[in-house]
Amino acid sequence: MTRRPCAIYAVGIICASLLFVGIGLIVGQVFRTFMLNRLKKEIVLVEGSRVFESWKSPPPPVYMEYFFFNFTNEDAFLEGAKPELKQVGPYTYREYRYKDNVSMLENDKLVSAYTYKSFVFLREKSVGDPAVDSINTVNIPAWAIMNKVKGSFFKRTMVNMWTKTVGAGLFTTRTVDELLWGYEDPLMVRASSSSPEVGKVFGLMYKKNESHSGEFVYHTGKENSMDYGRVKTWNGESQLTFWTSNQSNSINGSDGSAFHPMLNKNERIHVFTPDLCRSIHMEFEKDVEVKGIPAYRFTPPRSVFASKEENPANAGFCVSPNECLGTGLLKVSPCRKGAPVVASFPHFYLADNKYVAAFGGISPKREHHQTFLDLNPTTGVIVRANKRAQINILINRTYGFPKTRVLNETIFPIMFINESVVIDDASAARVHKLLLIVTLVSNFPLFIVGLGAIMLAVLIVLLIRARKQKNEVKRTVFTKPLYASSTEEDTSYSPVSDKEKEENGTYLNLTQKTDPQA
Repeated sequence: MTRRPCAIYAVGIICASLLFVGIGLIVGQVFRTFMLNRLKKEIVLVEGSRVFESWKSPPPPVYMEYFFFNFTNEDAFLEGAKPELKQVGPYTYREYRYKDNVSMLENDKLVSAYTYKSFVFLREKSVGDPAVDSINTVNIPAWAIMNKVKGSFFKRTMVNMWTKTVGAGLFTTRTVDELLWGYEDPLMVRASSSSPEVGKVFGLMYKKNESHSGEFVYHTGKENSMDYGRVKTWNGESQLTFWTSNQSNSINGSDGSAFHPMLNKNERIHVFTPDLCRSIHMEFEKDVEVKGIPAYRFTPPRSVFASKEENPANAGFCVSPNECLGTGLLKVSPCRKGAPVVASFPHFYLADNKYVAAFGGISPKREHHQTFLDLNPTTGVIVRANKRAQINILINRTYGFPKTRVLNETIFPIMFINESVVIDDASAARVHKLLLIVTLVSNFPLFIVGLGAIMLAVLIVLLIRARKQKNEVKRTVFTKPLYASSTEEDTSYSPVSDKEKEENGTYLNLTQKTDPQA
């Protein structure tokens, strides 16, 4: 056997082996399964894991923007005109958050923690000075007290007397600082003298700076990666008590800070938020990219705040059968000490058009008012997020309070927030590195198949060349010397004499054959 056939056989065997092994690994997804299992073991909320420290103290900067609605035609409104609002903002704060009192439970299957938040004002990202800028808006303490005592003749009488004494109206003008972080309200001071449970200070963010929203117990993902970051209990309870159905009171999903790896486009993302006193779900909207990192965008659909007629599952969020609001609104008074607070998306985005049409200056736009999460599907890491919510007050004609006689039921916007985050460069680099490793290891079988394809090409070239040379041998014709006679009989061979040897240096002499008859 010559060298060339040996080489052909060797290349053929290697080619077949590589293709067989590579295709087998691809079909069996061996390397991909191995890598994903390894990734799931790394993404767990336990000491020493890849994500634990960043979960406790998230490195990307979080910004909280506050936008207020300044009420510009109070007198005309009280005479029946359409209310006119002017958006003022943002007043931007850097939000610092970290988890404290972290404790591992049940052999690292659960972890408990308190999430603390603090806010620092950023003048360069704001439209003005919150200590100076004033906003005319609904007098929330007055409406909360009226709503609380409307069932008692004696209490209604007392509150009417106090409002006249302290000069409290249905609307008030306060600075942004006062509305956010608190001010001593004269009507609340009077009310607290007879009802100690009523505080003296009111603020939309009162006592929320350098504070926490309660104890959370999370699944670490050690037992099941799909449970990574999922809330098990909040303040010791696995069910809420604010609403009228078990489904509405369920605590579902994470707290919005962690999501399980291996996301797919068909699943629903659930988030529990204490600010809304409920869980909401989000659905896939589109593919996006942030700092070169691929991500899925999830956003709450219209059904989240839909009316019970549009989404019967939301019937449990009705405070009572007579207190069901339309699509786009959620009355959160059960977890706000009875205050007539209504939540929505900013500018009544995704709400019934009647709420938008009731005001001048309200214009919902998806790019400015949509809540969304951009999550890397492989790791579940948040690469960008915008949480947007609006606080409204329900005002209407309230029995026993003459000042409200001219009013119809109105969902009055107070302010909205935009809590945003984009992954920082250092974290993005780590995600890129991790995704590169996952891609290389997962695609290693493709490399084997590619190598097999190259060997197949080499084999084909060798076979073609071998066939070509074989055909050339068959076509070869050996011709005689040009000086030979045309017939075989014309020549004969005779020994060479010694003299001729010396003269010609050869052992054979070619002589012409003579005719014997000549």
